[in-house]
Amino acid sequence: EGDADGEHSQKDEDDMGMTYEELGVFGALRKVHRCGPVSMFRRLRHTWAALGADEVAAKVKRFFYYYSVNRHKMCVITPSYHAEGYSPDDNRFDLRPFVYNTRWTRQFAAIDRLVAKRKTPDDAQESAGPGDPESASKRTKTSP
Repeated sequence: EGDADGEHSQKDEDDMGMTYEELGVFGALRKVHRCGPVSMFRRLRHTWAALGADEVAAKVKRFFYYYSVNRHKMCVITPSYHAEGYSPDDNRFDLRPFVYNTRWTRQFAAIDRLVAKRKTPDDAQESAGPGDPESASKRTKTSP
C-alpha cells in the first residue's frame, strides 16, 4: 500500500500490535537478561507501572507468540551487521531450540495467575505497608 506521494507506508507496528520501542525492550530482556515469559512479565509489570497488569501480560504474551512463530527464521538469515548487544546474528554457538510451541501453556497460565492475584482485594490490603494494623494482623495469623 502507498500513500498519496507514492511512498510505501510501513504498518509493521499495527500488524504486530507492538511498537519498535517495545520490541527493543522485549529483545533486550529476552536476550541480554535471559528472561522467559514469566520473568519478563514480572520485570515489565514494574517498569511499565502506568499500564495495568493485564495489559502488560497481553503485551508479553503477544511478543512470545510472535517470537515462537518466527524463531525458526533466525537460523536461516543472511549474515548482516547489527549494532545491538542482543544481535540475532552469528548463531554458530546458539544451541537454543528453534521450534517452539506458540501457546506457551504453562508460562502463560503462570502469568494469568499473577494477574489474577494482583486483582484480589487481599492484594491491595497487604500492600498497604507495615504500619497498617490490618496487614500486621494478617502477618501474625498462622494457618491451622
